[in-house]
Amino acid sequence: MKFNEFEYKRPDMSALKQSFQQQIEKIKKAESADEAIAAVKAIQAIQRDIETNSTLTSIRHSVDTRDQFYSDETDFWDENSPLISEWESEYYRATLDSPYRKELEEELPHTFFKLAENHLKIFSPEIIPLLQKENRLVSEYGKLKASAEIEYKGETYNLSSIGAFTQDPDRKVRKETSELITDWYLERQDEFDRIYDQLVKTRHEIATKLGFKDFVEVGYARMARLDYDRNDVEVYRKEVQKHVVPLAEKLFERQRERLGLDKLAFYDLGLTFPTGNAKPEGSPEEIVAKGVEMYHELSPETGEFIDLLIEHDVLDLESKPGKDTGAYCTYLPNYKTPYIFANFNGTSHDVEVLTHEAGHAFQVYNSRWIQTPEAVWPTLESCEIHSMSMEFLTWPWMKNFFGDSIEKFKYQHLAGAVQFIPYGVCVDHFQHEVYENPNMTPEERRQTWRKLEKIYNPWIDYQGNEFYENGGWWFKQLHIFTMPFYYIDYTLAQVCAFQFWKRSQVDHDPKAWEDYLNICKVGGTQTFTEIIATGNLKSPFEPGNLADTLASIEAYLDQVDEETLRK
Repeated sequence: MKFNEFEYKRPDMSALKQSFQQQIEKIKKAESADEAIAAVKAIQAIQRDIETNSTLTSIRHSVDTRDQFYSDETDFWDENSPLISEWESEYYRATLDSPYRKELEEELPHTFFKLAENHLKIFSPEIIPLLQKENRLVSEYGKLKASAEIEYKGETYNLSSIGAFTQDPDRKVRKETSELITDWYLERQDEFDRIYDQLVKTRHEIATKLGFKDFVEVGYARMARLDYDRNDVEVYRKEVQKHVVPLAEKLFERQRERLGLDKLAFYDLGLTFPTGNAKPEGSPEEIVAKGVEMYHELSPETGEFIDLLIEHDVLDLESKPGKDTGAYCTYLPNYKTPYIFANFNGTSHDVEVLTHEAGHAFQVYNSRWIQTPEAVWPTLESCEIHSMSMEFLTWPWMKNFFGDSIEKFKYQHLAGAVQFIPYGVCVDHFQHEVYENPNMTPEERRQTWRKLEKIYNPWIDYQGNEFYENGGWWFKQLHIFTMPFYYIDYTLAQVCAFQFWKRSQVDHDPKAWEDYLNICKVGGTQTFTEIIATGNLKSPFEPGNLADTLASIEAYLDQVDEETLRK
């Protein structure tokens, strides 16, 4: 069955609630463990129906934000998902309090109980109107960015497609298109400020109604950080300042020299080589075909996986008018298939996003055996290990995509991953400042961003650009608006992915793929630190581990011949 044949049906909320409540009562009144387990399984089936329909809505809305039907359905789910959270709270409480808890613990993953306890800390019926408001604001942000139509040399581009020009070898083109993007954001600065200001205040009110001092703890709980806290993250941020920022600065200085510039302007940062960055060869269809061939050669498991994606037509990769920005992977439980969404733009990003989102998809494909919906995916920092590691584990096939530019691709991919980490940590630090000080004005928030940017990204020169000098860069980062405290997960996972890079590409460890496959199979039945142990990886929170990994990366990049990179 193809994706366009997948049936969407808006649920009858009254009937759905009745079914959900009936099973909760069965858990509460169960006279045997078997009865309690049967009721739990019935609720899991309802959850899969809900997730399938809500996910179909989000996919089809993001594919074409102008489609009125799915725009209306998005509004429906924005309003009703907090009500469903209330039912789930009752379900979790009934399960946790069940006299058959011991038997349920034998049936369900241990992470289910941790997640259930976590959910109850951050949900109350009292906050439903605020959650609905938050959902509406997040959707408003998405629609605002998707509305971008930027004219350049007689063509119209969205924010994703025009981004390709910011890597053009012609500095004039980079400057012109970067300024067009800047102008688009500057013209809508008041709208972005208003949306975010309302989000911050709404989230702070949610936190205080739940009994928290501020939203930071709520944000951490939403991210289901089951075995580390803000103190661990603060230690990690300091490690990044100490070890990663200097290496990133060294790499940008090498880039400046390679490009023959007196100074790297902000619009130069995206160009790694004077003759242009490595670009994949072929059309989007040809790139996908090469991807299919690659995954058949990588392993039997990845071969079966990619065939499933093609069979169901669950890849939407090309930019088009009305399509939302960004990329993601999601899962449709009733069809047991992942779905990959992206915006190809003719840069190396196309191959990177294909392998990245395929890493997510491969994990959830291998976790389909898990019947507990809460545990099919792991927590998000673990999810990103799968995606970022897949980017490196597919390196042996990158020549098929990049041809003679293969060495340039490998350099820009690895160096770019290092250069990204300080930015990712900056985003996290910014959010701590914002939610610990919710009464900041929009201008104070922008000033805070600029202050932190100078700490984590000291190499950036905005050349007097008003919007960026005043701290507007973060408007581009959808995670800041849509999923607070998510972004550092990418950096934690990147540190783990670097270890898979070293094991597979430097040490040629035959167990690297086996360990990767194992962490895909466990899905969300383990916590972040447990998954690290299963993958035979080192924790990013332990001082020294980051420095050890970076030493191998620096040595690899240092030995790359500059003459090769200038061609």
